[in-house]
Amino acid sequence: MKSVLRNALKIWIIVCVGSFLLPAAHSFAQNMIIEQGKADGLIGEAVDGYIGFRMDVPDGLRREVSKTNLERKAAYTELAEQNQVSIEVAAALTAEKLIARASENHWVRDADGHWGQR
Repeated sequence: MKSVLRNALKIWIIVCVGSFLLPAAHSFAQNMIIEQGKADGLIGEAVDGYIGFRMDVPDGLRREVSKTNLERKAAYTELAEQNQVSIEVAAALTAEKLIARASENHWVRDADGHWGQR
């Protein structure tokens, strides 16, 4: 029972901290480029915690997505170390929050690799 409570607490901490940590990792301009790519349907959030490409995208957007995903990996690594869970668990739990906050009509990739609009 103790271990279940400890794991639940870790998950709660990851989700809460992840919700605040990820937006802080973006510069304003980078965030605007990413948001426009999402609005245009070129990219979307994925259940693995990273931004995915729905189709071929311009080089500038590809660079910004790559930077964002590297920043996310660093944030997930820190969260995972702090909470003694895997990076994948930290990323997936944060992805749940990111997907829940995604605007309607933005695209989301599921665990099977299929894209759908939120």
